[in-house]
Amino acid sequence: MRTADLLPLAVAVPLLGAAVTAVAGRWLPRLGRDVLATALAAADVVCLALLWARTGPDGRAVSWLGGWTPSDGHSVGIVLVADRLGSGLALLAAVLVLAVLCYAWRYFDEPSGERGGLFPALLLLFEAGMCGFALTGDLFDAFVFFELMGAVAYALTGFRIEDPRPLHGALAFGLVNSAAAYLSLLGIGLLYARTGELGLAQIGAELDRLAAPGRGPDALLVIAFVLVLAGPLVKAAAAPFHFWLPDAHAVAPSPVCMLLSGVMVELGVYGVARIHRVVFAGAGGLPDAVVRDTLLAAGVLTALVGAVMCWQQRHLKRLLAFSTVGHVGLFLIGAALLTPAGLAGTAVYVAGHAGAKAALFGLTGVLLDRYGSVDEHGLHGRARELRVTGLLFVLGALALAGLPPFGTGLGKAVAEEAAGHELAWLPAVFVLVSALTGGAVLRAALRVFGGVGAPPREYPEVAATTGEGEEPEIRPPDRRLPPPMVLAPALLLAGCLAVGVLPGVGRALAAGAAAFTGREAYLADTLGRPPVPAAAAPEAWWTASGLGLGLLSALLAVGFATAAVRRAPGRGTSGLHRAAVLPLRRLHSGLLGDYVAWLAVGLAALLVALTAQL
Repeated sequence: MRTADLLPLAVAVPLLGAAVTAVAGRWLPRLGRDVLATALAAADVVCLALLWARTGPDGRAVSWLGGWTPSDGHSVGIVLVADRLGSGLALLAAVLVLAVLCYAWRYFDEPSGERGGLFPALLLLFEAGMCGFALTGDLFDAFVFFELMGAVAYALTGFRIEDPRPLHGALAFGLVNSAAAYLSLLGIGLLYARTGELGLAQIGAELDRLAAPGRGPDALLVIAFVLVLAGPLVKAAAAPFHFWLPDAHAVAPSPVCMLLSGVMVELGVYGVARIHRVVFAGAGGLPDAVVRDTLLAAGVLTALVGAVMCWQQRHLKRLLAFSTVGHVGLFLIGAALLTPAGLAGTAVYVAGHAGAKAALFGLTGVLLDRYGSVDEHGLHGRARELRVTGLLFVLGALALAGLPPFGTGLGKAVAEEAAGHELAWLPAVFVLVSALTGGAVLRAALRVFGGVGAPPREYPEVAATTGEGEEPEIRPPDRRLPPPMVLAPALLLAGCLAVGVLPGVGRALAAGAAAFTGREAYLADTLGRPPVPAAAAPEAWWTASGLGLGLLSALLAVGFATAAVRRAPGRGTSGLHRAAVLPLRRLHSGLLGDYVAWLAVGLAALLVALTAQL
C-alpha cells in the first residue's frame, strides 16, 4: 500500500467504525460493544503509526481524493496532506481515543437497545473529525471537520442528559464554538471571493500571485485573517475566547475531558499555525512581524489568565481546565515565534501535555466515582487509601510543572530557549505559568490524598464552584474500582515520560517542525511543483539551562503548594487578591451572553492590533 493511500484510510476507519458501532451496538452485549470499538480504534492507531513512520521527516504524503489532481495549480478536488506534525497530531488523537475507550470499558452503565454503543460510537466519530482536521489540505474541509469535531464534542459534553448541568455546559460550548465557526466560514468566503480557491496551498499561491509589489495587505485580507482564525482560537480556548472551556469541563464526563484538554484544544493551536503558515505567510499575506507580535500578546495573556484562575479553583475539573488554558497560552507563544525551534518546542510540549493532562482527568474521575465529589476542600484527607492514584496524581502535577525528564519539561525547555532569543523575559512566563498550574494540582493532591494541613475554611468573598454533590459516573459507586481506570492514566503518564527520555521522539518532531515552517515546500508538494529542500532541523534535547529552569519551576510549584496547605485557616484574603484577582474571577460569570460578547471583543481587539501595526 502506498503511503498516500493511508491518508483517506486514517479518516475512514473511525468514521465507518462509528457507524458500525452505533448499528451493531443495538444487538451486541456491553462487552461486545467495548471490544468492537476498541479494535476499531486500535486499527486506526496502526494506520496512523504507519503513516507517521512512512512520512519523511522533511517530506509530505499527498492524496487527491478521486484522482482530482491540480492542473496548472488549480483543482476542485479534496486533498489530504500529511507531514510529520500533522500526522503526529492525528496519531496523538487516535492514541488518546484508544486510551479513553479502554478507560471507559466499565465506566458507564450504558443503555441497551437503540442507544446501545452510542458513547463509543461518538468517540470514534470525534476521532474522525480530529484526524480529518489534522490531515486536510483544504480550508473548507478544515471547517467541515472542525464542525464535525465540535458537534460530537457538544453531544459528549451533555451525554448525561438526566442531569441539567451537562446540558447547560454543552449548550454554552456549542453556541460559542458554533458562532466562531460561522465567522470562520465567512472569512473562508472572503478568501474564496478574492482567489477563487479553497485549498490551503492554492489560496496561498493565488494570494502571492495577486500581490502588488510595494503594497501591503488590504482591509479584506486582514478581516479575512481575523475571521478565519476565530474558530481555531475559540476551540483552542485562547483568552478572551476561553470562557466556555472550564464550564464544559466541569460537567462533561471524565473520559470526555481527557480528550477535550488532551488533544482538542491543541488542534486549535495547530489550526492557527497551519492556516497562517500556508495561506497568510507569503508575499500576498500579512507581515510575519505583525502576526508574531499579535499572537505573542494573545499567548502571554492566555497563559497568565489561565495560571491565575487555575490557582483560584477548588473544583478539580475546573482547576485542570484552567491549567489547560494556561498551557495553551504557552503553546501559542511557541507557535507565534514562527521559527522551527519555537514550533519544535511546542510540538514536544503538546505531546507530553496530552499524556499528563489526560491522566489527571482520568484520576479525577476515580475521585468522582469513589466519593461523588471533585471538591478539593470537601475531599480533604478522604482519599488516603487510594495510594496508587495519589502517587500518579502527584507525578502528573510535577509533569505539568515541567519537571525533567518528563516530556512537558523537555518541550518547555526547547520552547523557552527559542522564546528567550526573541524576548528575554518570555522564559519567565513559562516558569511562572508552569509553577502555578503544577502547584495548584500538587496542592490539591496534598490535601485530597494526604490530608496535609488543616481543613480549609470558607470565605464568602472568594466563594467558588465547589464540586460537591456530583453524581458518580459509575453504578454502584461502592463497587471495586475497575483496573483500567488506574492503568490507563498510568500508561499515559509513562508516555509523557517517554517523550522526554527517548531522543528519537524530540528529533522526529523537530524535523517535522522545520518542514512545517517551510511554506514553499508545502506548496510545491501539494501542487506538484519541483521539490523544495526543507530547513535544517533544530535541536530538541535537554540543555543545562533547560534542566535548570525545569527544576526551578518544579521547586516553585512545590513551594507554592506547601505554602498553600500550611496557610493559617483564619487568614482572609489580601488586598492585592481583592483588587486584581477577584475582578478577573467575576468576568467568568457563566452567562452565555457574556461569552458571546467576549468573542466579539476579542476579535475586535485582534483586528485593531493587526491594523495598528500595518
